[in-house]
Amino acid sequence: MAYTTAYHTQFPEYVRLRSPIPLSWSYAFMRRFHDPAIRTMVATPSMEARLRSRGFRHLARWSRGVDLERFQPRQTPVYDGLEHPVMLHLGRVAVEKNIDAFLSLDLPGSKVVIGDGPARASLEARFPEAHFLGYKENGELAEHLAGADVLVFPSRTDTFGLVMLEANASGVPVAAYPVPGPLDVIENGRNGWCDDNLAMAVTRALQSPRPLCRRYAEQYSWNACTDQFLANLQPIGVGQATVKPAIPSER
Repeated sequence: MAYTTAYHTQFPEYVRLRSPIPLSWSYAFMRRFHDPAIRTMVATPSMEARLRSRGFRHLARWSRGVDLERFQPRQTPVYDGLEHPVMLHLGRVAVEKNIDAFLSLDLPGSKVVIGDGPARASLEARFPEAHFLGYKENGELAEHLAGADVLVFPSRTDTFGLVMLEANASGVPVAAYPVPGPLDVIENGRNGWCDDNLAMAVTRALQSPRPLCRRYAEQYSWNACTDQFLANLQPIGVGQATVKPAIPSER
C-alpha cells in the first residue's frame, strides 16, 4: 500500500530531555516508522539535511502556512503599564521549549509568557518578575502577539516553529538561536535575528523593520502550503517502484 508521512516533531530529542534513552535508539524507531512511506514530508531544508544524516529516505518539502487575516499588524493596548520593550514567548510551557534561557536574560523591558504546560509552575517560582498570562486563543492571542516588541523563540528542538511566522505576520520580529527551524525562517536584519548569544539576538531583532516582517510572512500563505502538500501526495494505486520522491519548491 502506498502512503505518505510527515515529520513534525523531534521526538528523539524530546525523549532524550526526559530520559537517558540514546538518540540512536529513538531515531532507529522513527526510521522504521517512516521508511515504508513513498514520501516523508519535512518543513525545512535544515530538517531535511538532519534526517538524511540519520538515514531517512524519500524526503520531500512541505513548508507551513500562516493565517494572514487573523495575524496582522495592529495597535493594541494589551501591554499598557508594562515596561517596553515587551519580549514575548508564546507556546507550550515545557522543558523542550528552553524557556528558562529566555527568562534568564538580563535585558531591560518586560518578559511575557503566553501558554500553559507542565513547566509553568516551576518557571513562575524561579522567575517571579516575568508575566505569565496563561493560555490565549483566536483574537485575544492575535492582539497579544501584535502588541509585543519581539518574539523570543529559545527552542533548540522544534522542526519549524509556526509561531515565528505568526509573529512576522503581526509585524513582530523574532529572536532565536541559529538552529533548524529558525535558520530556515529568519533572515537576519529583515524579520528578526539568529545568534548563539540570545541576548544579542533580541537586541538585534528589535531593530528589524516591522513592515518587512509582515512582507516576509506573506510568502507563507495557506494556499502556498496547501499546493505544496498536494504535490507530495501519492495517487492511489501507484506503486512505490514507479514513483520518485518529489522535491517541490521551498516555499
